[in-house]
Amino acid sequence: MQGRRIRVRGQVQGVGFRPFVWRLARREGLVGEVSNDAEGVLVLAAGEAGALERLRGALSGEAPPLARVDAVEVADWAVPDPAPESFTIAASGAAGAETRVTPDAATCPDCLAEIRDPAARRHRYAFTNCTHCGPRFTILRALPYDRARTTMAPFEMCPACRAEYEDPADRRFHAQPIACPDCGPRLWAETAEGAALDGDAVALAAEALMAGRIVAVKGLGGFHLACDATNPAAVAELRRRKRRPAKPFALMAGEAVLAEHAAPTGAEWARLRAPAAPIVLIAKAGAALPEALAPGQGALGWMLPYTPLHHLLLDALGRPLVMTSGNLSGEPQVIGNDEAREKLAGFADLFVMHDREIARRLDDSVERITPAGPMVLRRARGRVPGTLPLPEGFGEAREVLALGGQMKAAICLTKNGQALLGHHLGELDEALTWEAFGQALEDYRALFDHKPEVVAVDLHPGYRATRAGEAMGLPLERVQHHHAHLAAVMGENLWPRGGGKVAGIVLDGLGLGADGTIWGGEVLLGDYAGFERIGRLAPAPLAGGDAASREPWRNLMVRLDAAGLGALADALMPDQPREALRRAVAAGVNAPLSSSAGRLFDAFAFALGVAPGRMSYEGEAGMLLEAVAAQAGPGPGWPFAVAEGVIDPAPMWQAWAAARGTPVPLAAAMFHEGLAAAFAGVARAAVADGRAQAVALSGGVLQNAVLEAALMRYLEGVPVLRHNKVPANDGGLAYGQALVAAARGLGAA
Repeated sequence: MQGRRIRVRGQVQGVGFRPFVWRLARREGLVGEVSNDAEGVLVLAAGEAGALERLRGALSGEAPPLARVDAVEVADWAVPDPAPESFTIAASGAAGAETRVTPDAATCPDCLAEIRDPAARRHRYAFTNCTHCGPRFTILRALPYDRARTTMAPFEMCPACRAEYEDPADRRFHAQPIACPDCGPRLWAETAEGAALDGDAVALAAEALMAGRIVAVKGLGGFHLACDATNPAAVAELRRRKRRPAKPFALMAGEAVLAEHAAPTGAEWARLRAPAAPIVLIAKAGAALPEALAPGQGALGWMLPYTPLHHLLLDALGRPLVMTSGNLSGEPQVIGNDEAREKLAGFADLFVMHDREIARRLDDSVERITPAGPMVLRRARGRVPGTLPLPEGFGEAREVLALGGQMKAAICLTKNGQALLGHHLGELDEALTWEAFGQALEDYRALFDHKPEVVAVDLHPGYRATRAGEAMGLPLERVQHHHAHLAAVMGENLWPRGGGKVAGIVLDGLGLGADGTIWGGEVLLGDYAGFERIGRLAPAPLAGGDAASREPWRNLMVRLDAAGLGALADALMPDQPREALRRAVAAGVNAPLSSSAGRLFDAFAFALGVAPGRMSYEGEAGMLLEAVAAQAGPGPGWPFAVAEGVIDPAPMWQAWAAARGTPVPLAAAMFHEGLAAAFAGVARAAVADGRAQAVALSGGVLQNAVLEAALMRYLEGVPVLRHNKVPANDGGLAYGQALVAAARGLGAA
């Protein structure tokens, strides 16, 4: 008899890993034990050599659906005398921060079958879950992850649930949120005035939705506002009440209904069906839905039902629902019952409530599949608190706390070769988002047992996250905004610290540059520790300062003026206060120079009549321009001048002005092509002359699939690093900041 001591590291607790090992060991005729401890799962197994080898391979090859195995470390184990008589599940050791917390997971097929089975104990029970699915992070109050430290603590298990919980052969073995109608949370419906209603909550909600009403539904990470997505009047009323005129709504439907209104690819279905159950952007197809769901867009954001309550509701309706965050405009999602009654009463006609508390706000994740691969636009429910491995060369790095930026805020912590990139928080100007930022700091530091040695922040002194870092009394690393974007895409592609420099095409709205000006259209040559700027968009004034980010006509005026086309600007914008703004720009009043690619997109979208004069949400003009360009497909591009790395759009404006009859979709596509060709040319040159080993793509503008596809064509034959797990937008900023700060602490690679 041979013995092995097997250490399994990764996301291996709270996912059914011990009973999985127990079943494997019994299958192979092994004896010994398996336990949880501070480092993960520990297996002590004895038996025939071949059986031990098969066990080792199966630990990663056959792991439970929610497990993420990072490492399987094997050493000899001196089998005690006498040897164990069987294989057992031992009591857990001390909890530790190396074991990870599993993200929330969508209802598994077995639990779904239960709630649909009239003979099952959990028939139509809205809180059915098991080891393979259900709430995790949204109910956790503290480590270790056991029921007493979750919001399930008030619900004492009945004898039937207790028996399942204690049976290693049952899929509910040690499932902390285990519940049933006899002992678990309950569901009810109430009016907008807070009066509880008699009757089945799901049936009452379905009736209200069919009648065109708006229903607030309590989910995993907060409330959604729901309405019938096939009812134009209901959609319009929801927009009116939320004061959300144009920003796309997310949709939820079962697979059969979704397939009536979209044609997901295999990769898109895989994302939709994943345990994370994100919103996935999918091209419109099939039976048409109201245009008001996503005005001007060529895709809709779809998600499958991910809780038993969602399944029950959609089963009753047989049609898609709008499922948008339940919040006041600009505020974070509502999570508490009393908070919902106070803040959503003006939006909802009916509430579907339950009495299981939500420990933390978590928005739905948003993702898309582009021709180049997957892309995460918003990293939230289902993806956090999963960790990311640090690249080679960061093994001895100090523990870093990175605080991100002002928009799409998220924080990041590094420790023991892993980075924990937190969930999407929102805009830190909002008081409740700032409060959630503070809670996230406490949460993640406790979950990771994190003791930061350095804090990384953005260069911008006015960002609330930067000021918070300055107040911590720890060594501070200030990281330039676009360098952080570059480091983030390098890191998620595991570019080694000593792997050489890359040429980063970093395109976004704006970030404070190293020279004190506003950047946003850059080619950086750099690595984790430093960079130089080798290319940039020719700068233009942000006429009116922050107003230029909201009103695209301002950017069009300054760009046309710079191209010698002031008369055309006058003709296109006769009702705007152009002369007053020109005087302010000439005097340098509230008109900082910026190389922002985002503002150039705004300008061209307004020039084509695609974007409104004032945007109602961030990125609106760019998204509308992308949607129009996608109708035309690739082709020739408008000319951009490139001299010593400076990319000047003036020739593009002149060519477009001379061909004003060009169809709008073709003109939009030519804009994307011309911009991509210019930036790719600067980056390719750095690779060709040996200064860079690869090209990296990052920044919020790189969420544009049309632009990304064009860049990939112009970079064919060159190694390209792109985002697929970390947001290209500012949601990934903290991850890049953490890598830069860690690299600086390690010195030369």
